Amino acid sequence: MQRHAAAAGLGNAIIINTCAVTGEAVRQAMQAIRRARREHPAARIVVTGCAAQAEPERFAEMAEVDHVIGNADKTLGATWAALAVSGSPRMQVADIMAVRETAGHLAAGYGTRSRAFLQVQTGCDHRCTFCIIPFGRGPSRSVPARAVVTEVRRLVDAGYAEVVLTGVDMTSYSSDLPGEMRLGRLVRQVLRHVPDLKRLRLSSIDQMEVDADLMVAIAEEPRLMPHIHLSLQAGDDLILKRMRRRHLRQDAIRFCANARRIRPDIAFGADLIAGFPTETEAMFERSLDLVDACGLAYLHIFPFSPRPGTPAARMPQVARPAVKERASRLRRKGAEALQRHMAARVGRTFDVLMERHGAGHAPDFTEIEVAGVPAGQIARVRAAAVSGGRLVGEGFRAEGSK
Repeated sequence: MQRHAAAAGLGNAIIINTCAVTGEAVRQAMQAIRRARREHPAARIVVTGCAAQAEPERFAEMAEVDHVIGNADKTLGATWAALAVSGSPRMQVADIMAVRETAGHLAAGYGTRSRAFLQVQTGCDHRCTFCIIPFGRGPSRSVPARAVVTEVRRLVDAGYAEVVLTGVDMTSYSSDLPGEMRLGRLVRQVLRHVPDLKRLRLSSIDQMEVDADLMVAIAEEPRLMPHIHLSLQAGDDLILKRMRRRHLRQDAIRFCANARRIRPDIAFGADLIAGFPTETEAMFERSLDLVDACGLAYLHIFPFSPRPGTPAARMPQVARPAVKERASRLRRKGAEALQRHMAARVGRTFDVLMERHGAGHAPDFTEIEVAGVPAGQIARVRAAAVSGGRLVGEGFRAEGSK
């Protein structure tokens, strides 16, 4: 979007790419729009992203907004060229459910100069009762494997040491493509055909859709990083059913145990929702103790937020004070779990990708601070202590040094 806007001569445009995952995300987007207008009264404000796609009229009604662009149009050069013409439409939002293109949304090369993100899939064909995202992203679409391999090779040639494969529902990769390609085969093809790639990482996955090839890659591919972020959402079976998830509590526990058995150094993160409609205190406790049952280290906690148009918004709601209190307890539980995770790694040695001067991540995504190492290198670091929510390293040896 930045590149297309610049090419169209929209140098004074402010592009706000919104999120719709929670009501709070939408509220913050609207705050950002108002703040941008106050601080830049002469700028052209363009709003896009999932919230703009799902609720275009809501943003078009804001006096601060000049244009609202849907997700299907935001990466097209023609969209931005049209905005440069006098009298261009205020709202350009296509039916996202009708979009069937596969490769046009592929995005890469952002992040730090050490790590790049490569979007290999977007959209979702599932209908979890709490989720508005399918209405912002549309049906599942995948980037063909050949294009992914080509892009990873380009990123490696550009100097990136690590590539993160991303997607909205990444384990549904290739469901819209011909052939038998799945995420596991894609991972193995990338590693096979780009031997100079030092590290490959996966973003969030649905453990129920993990294929056999991906489990083999986790077990056998040292360049596939031992860190998996899981879409768990809850730890109580009845709540999971009311969410219309595709797994039960024991499925999550079993997956983590199996993955840890074949890759002992693996670490897990997870998304968890606090205060889903009808959740009792006992049900919430099942989510709380899932952290220990699965051995989770990194938590993303979401207080339940009813999204208009979703089934969960019509269910009996938990009182907001209780939702906030449960989210706070989950966050405390997550902080304790992360502290244990880091303490268990003191004294060990890791290959740390330095993403900025003096700090980076170990293969299992533990953040490590080590003085004197420039960004872009992979350094051999001994974890000496825990401080300020991260490990402190010492005795580093940069890759290629003697």
